[in-house]
Amino acid sequence: MTRGNQRELARSKKMKKQTDSSKGKRRDDGLSAAARKQRDSEIMQQKQKAASEKKEPPQPQ
Repeated sequence: MTRGNQRELARSKKMKKQTDSSKGKRRDDGLSAAARKQRDSEIMQQKQKAASEKKEPPQPQ
């Protein structure tokens, strides 16, 4: 019984490791892969459009 708490220490260490590793991952938003891809492509198109409008000077009329 000299190593009685080793199991508990290992469990707490594993839990800490799991929580630290999941911090960088994005949350599950409930979308399928295809729906997520579609949403992301729309967002990127909007960003590209805004960047191109910002890049081009307004043309005088």
